[in-house]
Amino acid sequence: MQGQPSRTTSQPLEMVDALTITDHRTGAQHRLEIQDETIRALQLRPIKVREEDFGLMAYDPGYTNTASCRSAITYIDGERGILSHRGYGIEELAEFSHHEEVAWLLLEGELPTEAELASFRREIAENYQPPGWMVDLFRSFPRESTPMFMIQAALAALGAAFPDSLEVHDPAVRRRHIMRLFGMTPALVALAFRRSRDFAPVEADPSLSYAGNFLRMMLGKPGEAYQPEPALERAMDALLVVHADHEQNCSAAVVRSVGSSEANAYSAVSGGAGALFGPLHGGANQAVLEMLDRIGSTEAIPGFLESCKKGEQRLMGFGHRVYKSYDPRARIIHNLAEKVFEVTGVNPHLAIARELERTALEDDYFISRKLFPNVDFYSGLIYDAMGFETGMFTPFFATGRMIGWLAHWNEMHHDPERRIARPRQIYTGPGPRDYPKAD
Repeated sequence: MQGQPSRTTSQPLEMVDALTITDHRTGAQHRLEIQDETIRALQLRPIKVREEDFGLMAYDPGYTNTASCRSAITYIDGERGILSHRGYGIEELAEFSHHEEVAWLLLEGELPTEAELASFRREIAENYQPPGWMVDLFRSFPRESTPMFMIQAALAALGAAFPDSLEVHDPAVRRRHIMRLFGMTPALVALAFRRSRDFAPVEADPSLSYAGNFLRMMLGKPGEAYQPEPALERAMDALLVVHADHEQNCSAAVVRSVGSSEANAYSAVSGGAGALFGPLHGGANQAVLEMLDRIGSTEAIPGFLESCKKGEQRLMGFGHRVYKSYDPRARIIHNLAEKVFEVTGVNPHLAIARELERTALEDDYFISRKLFPNVDFYSGLIYDAMGFETGMFTPFFATGRMIGWLAHWNEMHHDPERRIARPRQIYTGPGPRDYPKAD
């Protein structure tokens, strides 16, 4: 019944949820069916004044109230501060699961058994090492290149090594390339990090965890054994978990949009990386650290917040497009930061961040606007304490989010209603006019 043309009230009413629209231009009434608290946008199309008209469209800049797909991966209730993957709350996943387990959950729908997890980890380890020519690709970038530029290019280039990735209708082929991308992404990010420092690459160690191996490839020395500090390994693992997926955010929507044309996974996630690069998405934690640098001291916080109220500056790391309460991921990372600082020493930005949070959450201006700390507010402090420069914060985000992008890309191929993404527009340009001809 969904997707059928709207009907006037003179037609028989069926026992379904519906709403009735009166078009005051014509006096006609149209009955639109409701399912899952949505109406099909195409039900608006028959609402028109003249038969030759195009019909009504929904105008929704930024897709703030438009559902573009059905998904069973992630659930968010922004009003109550709930985030869950396949029904499991993010708090429990971050505390009790490793990133590999969450990756399996996103892909397969259930938490893995011990045997499934062991097999999955072996499969990941078999895909840790990218083709040798990728090292030459990273060497070809200027040393001063921003890491995300290198990573976005490398993700797209990686597809050139696997021509069969174009066979997107074959589930076995899709699975093979999902594992390659999931396994190789830490190596690509590590290559970008080491290129920025002009360090030689470090190969993967299959005996380490996903997070431990990631730290090894970034911080280890070629040919030497490396054992990550347990607290830092656990912190990196938890950060990967909390960034794994976040429903139809900007980058996931881009991955689905690119994938809707039946592009391969490498092209799709390269597009997602480009979206994540923006300071309003994955670059926000970098912007938080830069903001704390500008504030400089706890004494400067009141003046800074006043300038935010006047619109002169932005309070980065507060507020979220979805959450209208405290971001549940922010609480996890706040608690995680304490354990990291026990190892690294207290980050000098921490006192400013804590006082900024306390002051803002006691101010009616920010409370009334539901501006609470989000996931970006403390994550940058942890990366900074671990010795990474701000240019690496978004690549770390991309490493965690890769499995979410791939899960959405794969799920999309099972959707019988999938169509190539093609939004409409409201044309605001000039009407027909004559072309000026030379005399």
